[in-house]
Amino acid sequence: MANISKSVKLGVFTLAIMNVTAVVSLRGLPAEAEYGLSSAFYYLFAAIVFLIPTSLVAAELAAMFQDKQGGVFRWVGEAYGKKFGFLAIFLQWVESTIWYPTVLTFGAVALAFIGMSDTHDMALASNRYYSLAVVLIIYWLATFISLKGMGWVGKVAKVGGMVGTIIPAGLLMVLAVIYLASGGQSQMNFDGNFFPDFSNFDNLVLASSIFLFYAGMEMGGIHVKDMENPAKNYPKAVFIGAAITVIIFVLGTFALGIIIPEKDINLTQSLLVGFDNYFKYVHASWLSPIIAVALAFGVLAGVLTWVAGPSKGIFAVGKAGYLPPFFQKTNANGVQKNILLIQGLAVTLLSLLFVVMPSVQSFYQILSQLTVLLYLIMYLLMFSGAIYLRYNMKKAPRPFRIGSKGNGLMWLIGGLGFCGSLLAFVLSFIPPSQIAVGSNTVWFAVLIIGCVVVVAAPFIIYASRKPSWVDKDTQFEPFHWEEQATTAQTAAPVSGAGGNAPGAARIERQSDLPRSAGQVLPLPPITVNLSDPGGRRYLKLGMEVEVNADVSEELKAQNARIRDAVIMLLAGKSYADISTPDGKVLLKAEVAARLNQILGAQRVIRVYFTDFVV
Repeated sequence: MANISKSVKLGVFTLAIMNVTAVVSLRGLPAEAEYGLSSAFYYLFAAIVFLIPTSLVAAELAAMFQDKQGGVFRWVGEAYGKKFGFLAIFLQWVESTIWYPTVLTFGAVALAFIGMSDTHDMALASNRYYSLAVVLIIYWLATFISLKGMGWVGKVAKVGGMVGTIIPAGLLMVLAVIYLASGGQSQMNFDGNFFPDFSNFDNLVLASSIFLFYAGMEMGGIHVKDMENPAKNYPKAVFIGAAITVIIFVLGTFALGIIIPEKDINLTQSLLVGFDNYFKYVHASWLSPIIAVALAFGVLAGVLTWVAGPSKGIFAVGKAGYLPPFFQKTNANGVQKNILLIQGLAVTLLSLLFVVMPSVQSFYQILSQLTVLLYLIMYLLMFSGAIYLRYNMKKAPRPFRIGSKGNGLMWLIGGLGFCGSLLAFVLSFIPPSQIAVGSNTVWFAVLIIGCVVVVAAPFIIYASRKPSWVDKDTQFEPFHWEEQATTAQTAAPVSGAGGNAPGAARIERQSDLPRSAGQVLPLPPITVNLSDPGGRRYLKLGMEVEVNADVSEELKAQNARIRDAVIMLLAGKSYADISTPDGKVLLKAEVAARLNQILGAQRVIRVYFTDFVV
């Protein structure tokens, strides 16, 4: 398997298309069609200040921590500590939870257009109670299917992505070309200004939602190690993918603006109305129900696939001691059942906003804005954290690096992403002038209270952590600053001498360590092959640990996990890694960090090597 993984590499165009598939969705096109020709400016601006920086920064961070789990929790936590790392991944999970009602609203509207009567279809699509019922039925159906752990869901998603997004996008553009080429009258003024009217500040709020179109590009960073010469080829893939994405969004938005007058654009219905109008023009109205089903299938397939996906990250982090045991429960299929049920209850409560908002599209817009706000907080942490790590972990290996020398290019790219995210964050609070959102009090209350509650929740949970929250089966690697702290605690003069094998070394004394009243407990000896070529060297290691609490019984109970963690750590070491005094001191730090992770608290304060034979 190792040989296969090394030989299979992603090409530039392949990764570019993967990024396009992960980002492109047609449901947001009507929001930008409001702006006519200037919508192209917004797409291009957001790509430059957000899409490209997100892709490049995430690639550096993903490659930097490729062997450690946690994703954005790891990236932010390495920079700012566990609290903010937990905040980042919590926001990522909650954001996706809030996203479900918005995407399912679009699915409900698409299903409403299956009928052949335009008047009836539009009335049904505008009915809040219909939308509420469809959203809840489909979401809970997807949840229960996810709890079954069905493997075929991934295949459904692939088909749904092609049938529900790629094909309709291409068809929409082709229909616009046919319409104009055959003499059709464009409803969009192509003589307008490319640059928007910045003096009308409240017009910019819909433009800020473009950032949500591009959200999720950080996931593509995990593939940076799957490319040949990533330093050269990954940026190429990013720029090609960004160009294709912008072209699809711009031409798709223009296609809607060509067939629908600006005053008639509706955020939830206009995509379906646009197809209806084009099909009528080419005398193929019978295609309208088919495209409606295709779009709905694309939405439903995506939700079915991802309803359990975003919760997996928070589940893995939760098992490391960040969530109570209740949230760590799985069913017989290994699916995080309690997190999914809590997620479902949150979706249900959010969906009830249908009843209090003045219209379906106002509900759609306010939840979209809340989603943008929460996601942007996570991005602000990610961009600033990447810059901070250039100084805090400046010697750490970076298989992919923004800029071959110095930190100037990271400041430019990361700073651009941070400033763009901050600008969109501020704009997202402003009620849009194009949509009747009802009372501004309700608008601000939902956004401000929503942000405060969601941001405060992970800090409250973090402050309430208990050692009993750590799952006995979790193996979550310590942060670099934890290893450094343990290094300082375990540092001691080390002398190599004797041994019964070539290169043998033995720790003979640690009398220079600061005195401590801690209890010293023995650990069973371990013998393991080192990772040197040919596997010709092995390490025989005996250890005792000094602890600040009586954990002797817990060490016995966790013996299997401790041996496994230490063996896995040692098996990844070469003779060169451990042959020097500094290498041994670092190894002590890593062992102590692994043990404290298993014990769920900082119980091990020193590690003593009683045997060290190579």
